[in-house]
Amino acid sequence: MSSTAPSLTAALHAESTPADPRKGWIVFCLFALYVIWGSTYLAIRWTLVGGFTPLMMGGLRFTVAGTILYAVLRLRGMAAPTREQWKAGAFTGLLLLVIGNGCVAFAQQSVPSGVAALVVGSMPLWAALFGGLSDGQWPGRAERWGLGLGFFGIVLLNQGGELGHQGLPVLALLFAPLSWAYGSVWGRRSPSMPPGLMTTATQMICAGVMLVGLSFAVGERMTHLPDTRALLSFVYLIGFGSLVAFSAYGYLLRNARPAIATSYAYVNPLVAMLLGLGLGGETPGPHAFLAMTAILAAVVLITRKASKPRRAEAAATGISTS
Repeated sequence: MSSTAPSLTAALHAESTPADPRKGWIVFCLFALYVIWGSTYLAIRWTLVGGFTPLMMGGLRFTVAGTILYAVLRLRGMAAPTREQWKAGAFTGLLLLVIGNGCVAFAQQSVPSGVAALVVGSMPLWAALFGGLSDGQWPGRAERWGLGLGFFGIVLLNQGGELGHQGLPVLALLFAPLSWAYGSVWGRRSPSMPPGLMTTATQMICAGVMLVGLSFAVGERMTHLPDTRALLSFVYLIGFGSLVAFSAYGYLLRNARPAIATSYAYVNPLVAMLLGLGLGGETPGPHAFLAMTAILAAVVLITRKASKPRRAEAAATGISTS
């Protein structure tokens, strides 16, 4: 990752002059995406170990965060979404948060947080494929190498046993970035999506209600009250993982080049794995580190083409499934 530092510094310098107050906000927003979104995988793990069930945890998290964001936007004078906009928000919320995030939370009951972040980090690869299927503009040579490298990294994880030996959690984790990528491509092209952060609010509210309903439908039961660490992690996911990081991402999309805004895609897995190793007691094997190298290199190859608006938006819409 050290090779990206000079280019990132140069890009930030190009984005704003030293006297431009946006520079400080851009740096803060990048920190929020890199560290906060990278840390949410371990926070999810702690909520599950501490007593929460995956679907109910996600449902309560997104319902609370979405309601807070919606109330703030309405108080600031933003118009209420129309019926069609609520429908579009519900559909993308189903793909991104119910299936995408829900599958990740379900898988993290048995898969280490760092490994889960690596698999989710492959989302731009799927977004490139779905983008090609939807508009016929297939990836170029460098991006094709990226696709191959990324899929090779996922195979390495499986061969090394890093994904665990339970079939259903592995399938759920592999399906999560697929659903997120498709929802991202669909949402970017839909004319019915609400404007700005209202999209995020409608997605979280609708997804939260669906996840709570699904939790009751499948009979999830909490065996004991969540411990202190789980409760603090849950509050962290609402306040920082959902509200602060989503707002920071929106600011970057408006004030920085998309290539900078989407650079989180190859930083989050590294942050998640280091936190899992240092704080979560996780011990990834050699296959995990080889897979991390392959997947991060793949995402760099894919996202470096993000200077083209179409590709940038395809990757940019696919926010972290954490």
